[in-house]
Amino acid sequence: MSGSTALGPIIHSFFVDHLVTVKGLRPATIHSYRDTIRLFLCFVAADKKVKITRLCLEDLSFERTLGFLRYLEEDRHNHVRTRNQRLAALHTLFDYVASREPEMLGVCQRVAAIPAKRAAPAETHYLERDEIEALFRGLSRVGRLALRDRALLLFLYNTGARVQEVADLRASHLDLLECRVRLHGKGDKWRTCPLWHETAKLLDQLLDSVPGSPVVDAPVFISTTGVALTRFGIYKIVRRHVGHLDDFRTERRVSPHVFRHTAAMHLLEAGVEVNVIRGWLGHADLTTTNHYAEINTRAKIEALRKTEPPGSSVGPRARPVWQSDETLLEWLSSL
Repeated sequence: MSGSTALGPIIHSFFVDHLVTVKGLRPATIHSYRDTIRLFLCFVAADKKVKITRLCLEDLSFERTLGFLRYLEEDRHNHVRTRNQRLAALHTLFDYVASREPEMLGVCQRVAAIPAKRAAPAETHYLERDEIEALFRGLSRVGRLALRDRALLLFLYNTGARVQEVADLRASHLDLLECRVRLHGKGDKWRTCPLWHETAKLLDQLLDSVPGSPVVDAPVFISTTGVALTRFGIYKIVRRHVGHLDDFRTERRVSPHVFRHTAAMHLLEAGVEVNVIRGWLGHADLTTTNHYAEINTRAKIEALRKTEPPGSSVGPRARPVWQSDETLLEWLSSL
């Protein structure tokens, strides 16, 4: 490997110095980078037919990067959005490599020029009010986990918190007398959300149910072994209680994030101003929040069409101007 640049120190420095120290990314984001880089290195090693420990920096070529992206879609059958997410992580890696190893600049520039593929935005699923009511009516009130599960589901619906924010929730983040909670969100940002009295009451009971003196940094939602619930643990609890709400006709699958969409939609339907919802959910960009307003508008238009009274128009409806050559040309001439 004479004349080759060792890969190990670069990868180590990328994670420890760049992602953690310089960019200050949170563990969940670093784990996403880790998964992408691990997949990429395994692919490159298999392509070169060597062990990962035998790779050098020069093995991370533009052609292998393209091959990796094809592998994600064709062999792993990843969605375009997953492919784009992996590509974004590789762009960050190669940007860092370019700053450390100038001789790799040409390769890094070619990788940086690989565009993300266009993909239709993911459909936003949420629960209707009657479904939320049916869900909480059906929750058991007996059993050692009943209180925790009810408090968890109500907290998700009340705050619209991200699942990682719920997993990171500690007793010191709660102000149950004032009915509010501080959530630690993306970009290391904190925000305060109000709590319903019912939510605060359940959380107070949940904390009191833990034996021993209350600890300020104790996790609020814990597993049967007494440790903080993970993202996957929260997902399993949600699936256990709301699996019957799955709608296979629309391919809707209820997950913790569906509660976030549900909170946003119900706030919007209640007349809450979009900027308030933005702060409530911790969106960095108002465009993200406006997406819910667009969904709500489409739903109202569709409902209006379905409930239009019979006989409101006489005879067949006129064809829109753009569906008739003659009327379209006449309309254009009149402009």
